[in-house]
Amino acid sequence: MDKESIIELLESKYSELITWLENHPDEKWTEGPEGKWTAGQQALHLLQSIKPLNNALSLPKFFLKYRFGKANRPVREYDAIVNRYHERLEQSKGKTFKRSQNMKIPNLADKHYIVNRLQTENKKLQYKTKKISDKNLDNVVLPHPLMGKMPVRELIMWTAYHVEHHLNTLKNNYI
Repeated sequence: MDKESIIELLESKYSELITWLENHPDEKWTEGPEGKWTAGQQALHLLQSIKPLNNALSLPKFFLKYRFGKANRPVREYDAIVNRYHERLEQSKGKTFKRSQNMKIPNLADKHYIVNRLQTENKKLQYKTKKISDKNLDNVVLPHPLMGKMPVRELIMWTAYHVEHHLNTLKNNYI
């Protein structure tokens, strides 16, 4: 997937998420299905997953290569990344990312902030995707808590899918 396609995918997935969150009744922000995250926790989790990526992409690429190494395989296609994610989710039996474990329930006053931060972080990621070279997109790797080390291009594509994954959960279970 080329950079422009990835940027369009990010824009599409985040726009759909933001629209859903803004239109979801405020009184349901702190509710969720029994034993599952609230709508607010779902949004906070997505924010917690994009911020470290943006922070990492702000670092010099030579540092990232030194710290995490370089890719030792070709970049996977979007569908292959999605399939691998589902395999890993199944293997993990619902284990969540460290910062998302025992997550506090964001109150309604946090909703506007979280939605705005999601929009801002998405725009940052789009900008960083546009500016990074294709060589670095394919060769620089970053760690993913569930998927292991991934080339940056794959990690950005996964980020777009991650939003879709959680949005589908919200649409299907948070009425």
